[in-house]
Amino acid sequence: MTDHFSVDETTIADVHAAYRAGTLTARALVQAYLGRIAALDAAGPELNSILAVNAEALTDADALDEHLSSTGELVGVLHGIPVVLKDQIETAGLTTTFGSETAKDYVPEHDATVVADLRRAGAIILAKTTMPDFATSWHSTSSVSGLTRNPYALDRDPGGSSSGTAAAVAANLATVGIGEDTGGSIRLPASFCNLVGLRVTPGLISRNGVSPLVEPQDTPGPMTRTVTDAAVLLDVLAGFDPADPYTATAAIGRHRGSYADALDGAALGKARIGVLRQAFGSDDDPRARVVNTVIHAALDKITAAGAELVDVAIPDLDHYVAYTSVYFSRSRADIDAFLAGRPGIDAESVAQLYTDGRAHPNLDLLAGIATGPATPVEDPEYYGRWEARERFQRLVIGIMAANGLDALCFPDVRIGAPTRDEVLASRWSCLEFPTNTVIASQLWMPSVSLPAGFTDEGLPVGLELMTLPYHEAELLNLAYGVEQTTQSRRAPDLPTVA
Repeated sequence: MTDHFSVDETTIADVHAAYRAGTLTARALVQAYLGRIAALDAAGPELNSILAVNAEALTDADALDEHLSSTGELVGVLHGIPVVLKDQIETAGLTTTFGSETAKDYVPEHDATVVADLRRAGAIILAKTTMPDFATSWHSTSSVSGLTRNPYALDRDPGGSSSGTAAAVAANLATVGIGEDTGGSIRLPASFCNLVGLRVTPGLISRNGVSPLVEPQDTPGPMTRTVTDAAVLLDVLAGFDPADPYTATAAIGRHRGSYADALDGAALGKARIGVLRQAFGSDDDPRARVVNTVIHAALDKITAAGAELVDVAIPDLDHYVAYTSVYFSRSRADIDAFLAGRPGIDAESVAQLYTDGRAHPNLDLLAGIATGPATPVEDPEYYGRWEARERFQRLVIGIMAANGLDALCFPDVRIGAPTRDEVLASRWSCLEFPTNTVIASQLWMPSVSLPAGFTDEGLPVGLELMTLPYHEAELLNLAYGVEQTTQSRRAPDLPTVA
């Protein structure tokens, strides 16, 4: 921390204003975050969210300070912004483990496309963050890092699989972070850690250099404390990448201009939003009831802001969510193909690392993947699942069109963050955990988790907004309006760092 600048809850705009005013340098900002990492992550509450700090972060900061000093200009929209990255994302010269002890010595030669994009925009790669082995959990269980703590309740899990990014950004260990989302791995931990977590239409952001789980569903994305910062990151990350054919999505969407510059909080007052009551937990369950209470209070504020809320239902929702899940059909093939191209990782296949006992023992999803079909076509239902996903998307889009809806909303997760003891006791199997984030994932529709408030125990609750494919700009406008209306983001109560 400097004499004139506090990193607590700071934003990209705050940092840039201080740089331009000469009251802050990139070096001082990086040093402040490194001090917090040492005091809060490695010591003190021992959040255990950081896997590896970039040894070049201060050198990179010095180069950016020199550029601003000599030219009077920022390098780009992320000039001097320290970013933490989920360790699913390859970073040249920096250990990248994918949460697995089989890759503990793997150092990529090349940056993932998103890392290259961040660097070009002036970002400082500060550190890599914890995650479960190959992103196969809703929790933080990892053979490399063990468990990560939730900064709002140290006996609770921060959620997964972008566990470390969520905990680190929530605890102000970096300005912003990047996670990855297949079935909810950005939005679920964002919900548990009081963050904004954005999942885009798959392919809007390149996955080149990011380990897969279900390739057609995978997407990196922003994890931030504000909607505006998420939009700034999306401005940098979105676009076509020849190294990832799925980014044809960016050409189809044909978004023009800046997501951040177009943010308009007034959009919420004109919106018509469907409330998906099926996705709420039962009030007979005390853990669901407290979440419902928080969500209903947020919805009351949204209504007061002028939005029209309409109760809607999706026929056969539970069937579609269960049947269109393809982890056990294709994840093994997708991960194995990734491993085959990386001889520096000490595993040739998921089955091998599982058989050798080199995965965290609580990862039932990884176990199912490792012992399941080696290729998708070995699942006789695979093409049926694929066709059902198409029907599922048409059904939901049809409901939105028939009701004139701008978005659907529901709790990200039906309960608050579980305890670490529950996680280690495998209280839920992966496919039984009561998350709603899989809905948007299996529809291939963009969605965002927003801070909705806190339970009486002080646990964060997230509200999810989901909209039509390629409508990220409209989604961010609604999210910005909700954020300004509910004002539900607050920092965790952690020790003060001088």
